[in-house]
Amino acid sequence: MHIRIEGSDLPGRRGGAEADALRRGNVHIGVQRRDEVVDRHPADATHAAWGFEVTGREVDGLLDVGGPYVHGRPGARFLYLSWGAVDGDTFAMFRRAKLLFGDVPTELLRAAYEGAGPLVGRLGLTDADGGPRCARVRPPDITWQLG
Repeated sequence: MHIRIEGSDLPGRRGGAEADALRRGNVHIGVQRRDEVVDRHPADATHAAWGFEVTGREVDGLLDVGGPYVHGRPGARFLYLSWGAVDGDTFAMFRRAKLLFGDVPTELLRAAYEGAGPLVGRLGLTDADGGPRCARVRPPDITWQLG
């Protein structure tokens, strides 16, 4: 199953001290694959997008997802978007956003699994205080649809 996450409104594009600190700190956001954060975008990018494959399987009549981008135990699977400061090859993570598969409408997840199209999640990446969005991101702060 193909997943695409589209992020807009990155916090480094705004004015003010918080945005300046993000730019000076060379802060990036990426998707977490196992313990590694990949496909990183700077905090002042116009947008950020990630595309990757996840596996799916039926377990007791329920759809369970897995793969290197998926974290958590069965029934509580999720994706991480991780924020960190980049210095050469080093990524020092300081915050993460958690996108739960349980927040995806069941019919959309099932349709993506059955090949109706990629599952697309769209979210703003700036929180209410103007900083990097973190913690669990729930609808309506993230929307899910078939792409």
